[in-house]
Amino acid sequence: MKLKPLVAALSAEINKASLGIIQLFPAGEFRARDGRPTECAAWIMTAEVAQTLITAANAQQTPFVIDFEHQTLRAAKNGLPAPAAGWFKTLEWREGDGLFAVDVTWTDSAAKMIAEGAYRFISPVFSYDKSGRVLQLLHAALTNTPAVDGMDEVMLAAASLLAVTSSTQEDTMDELLERLRWMLNLPITATAEDITAELNKLIDQLASASAGTAAASFQTLSATPFNLIEKLTVDAANVAALTTQVANPDPAKWVPVEVMQQSVAQALETANNNVAALAQQQSAELITAALSDGRLLPAQKAWAESLAQSSPDSLKTFLEKAPKIAALTTTQTGGQPPAGVKPKTDTSPDGEEVDIAICAMMGVDPADVTKFIKGEGNE
Repeated sequence: MKLKPLVAALSAEINKASLGIIQLFPAGEFRARDGRPTECAAWIMTAEVAQTLITAANAQQTPFVIDFEHQTLRAAKNGLPAPAAGWFKTLEWREGDGLFAVDVTWTDSAAKMIAEGAYRFISPVFSYDKSGRVLQLLHAALTNTPAVDGMDEVMLAAASLLAVTSSTQEDTMDELLERLRWMLNLPITATAEDITAELNKLIDQLASASAGTAAASFQTLSATPFNLIEKLTVDAANVAALTTQVANPDPAKWVPVEVMQQSVAQALETANNNVAALAQQQSAELITAALSDGRLLPAQKAWAESLAQSSPDSLKTFLEKAPKIAALTTTQTGGQPPAGVKPKTDTSPDGEEVDIAICAMMGVDPADVTKFIKGEGNE
């Protein structure tokens, strides 16, 4: 629910020595001579409040009017003209003194009346909230009877003017809220508080501040000015550049996925072939060793080679468990003549040794065999 602002007028005496500068509000808390305000303890004018009025004055194009006896507000009722006594636009806060209009231009007639003492006071008309803080400066008037007879009529006219202004501002605000709902993708039922909450989240993200109070975000943004339009433009340009890179990658920097997949497949194939070749080589060595130590019989060679092709690990496991057969690799006498047989000493004519074991089995003397071979035996 919107609070209706209150309207008031007060007065300050004009300094003839500096007609281009008039004081509109004193600094701090102040009241009118007739005892107002009644809704709060006092009106309030501080540097912060003054800055709001200064910003508003700088934003508007039309200067503030100074009329005679608030005739601008009374004209609608009495039908009389409301000539201007002067104009001003620039406001200035002076610490400890108050808020001043520093570029006042008086009409000749008004300047003459002030110089002659016909008018002594300036009376600003303004709105304020229930705490007494001044919200808006409407205009000012030359007067000699500030805040006394006829002032209720002036306040009613000022309130009417303010209502028209507020209505226009409310229409503008409604349009702004509608646009913000669209931008933030909020439902049409979203309130101003909902929109503010979403905006605070957005500010937190843009300002890279920790999620939390909007005050921290505003402080960050104040320290590092931020332009949302510029950021969106830069981001759009970056997206376009990345899209171009994806569509037309630089072959010196990027490898197509298809080429990369082919390279990986070829590398895997080569690695698998090398592993298979190494496994076959190891299997051949295992088969040779197993044939020599009796773990494999010659009749098993073809089977072992076939198993090595299909499952090298299975062949390795079999050979690890297969027992070695010593009889197939050594003699019973360890390479020595049987017991009772003299060692072979004679050799054949060609230098070949006579097998003593064979001679013993045949029951002949190796020496006779030697002689026979040499042709020395009897007929």
